[in-house]
Amino acid sequence: MYESRSSESEVLKNVLKPLLEDFQYWFERSHNLLEQENVTFLTDQQQSDLLGRIEQAQHEVNSAKAMFQVLDGQAGIEMSVLLPWHQLLTECWKVSARFRAEQLTGKES
Repeated sequence: MYESRSSESEVLKNVLKPLLEDFQYWFERSHNLLEQENVTFLTDQQQSDLLGRIEQAQHEVNSAKAMFQVLDGQAGIEMSVLLPWHQLLTECWKVSARFRAEQLTGKES
């Protein structure tokens, strides 16, 4: 039984730790984009709302990562918690891709 728990903990550490780090990285990039750029296809309210949701998710991810570290990888995170982060990141990636595409199109004209 102990060996099973140990291997489960190793799986969590090998999967969840990098996943949380990825969330941190991509939320930070998205945060920086929205803070530093005027995303013209979003209204000010939409940009502010997205930024607020990113900041909330950043706090949640940081808390989850801290808890994971304190518990030494002995606990996972429910999919119901991860799914909204993933959905938000997908939204951020779409905004970023459109922003970059519009920048390239604007530079060619």
